[in-house]
Amino acid sequence: MKRILVACVLALAALPAVAAEGLNVIASSHDVTTTMNRLEKIVTGAGFKVIARVNHGKAAQDVGIALKPVELLIFGKPKAGSQLMQSQPSVAMDLPMKFLVWEDASGRVNIGWNDPAWIAARHGITGRDKLVDKMAGALGKLATRGAGSD
Repeated sequence: MKRILVACVLALAALPAVAAEGLNVIASSHDVTTTMNRLEKIVTGAGFKVIARVNHGKAAQDVGIALKPVELLIFGKPKAGSQLMQSQPSVAMDLPMKFLVWEDASGRVNIGWNDPAWIAARHGITGRDKLVDKMAGALGKLATRGAGSD
């Protein structure tokens, strides 16, 4: 019993201290730049269009502000996102999809992304469960591959 309790405490300690509602987060085996490079290659290889890559850490450094590495990858597939926008145009506020990669205070590198089900609920979208589930599955797989040790 004591071992189970210790294992649970250790597992909880590995979670981010603060996770925003609707945000999925996994740890990466790589530094921020390597993780981002992997994600960009994987996302493009999966047929997504990369819209932008934003290096927030570099932008902060350029104005004299110390910030741990943090980058944002903005990407999408209009075929999927446009269907959600047909249901509710306000969903465009949360599209295209994004991966955020950052180094936390402990030095752990994380990949975060908005859960498509949370996005759909936020915008009152119903009747698109298959599409939302497909998007969620794809994002989880892409992130896992980007975080992986291969």
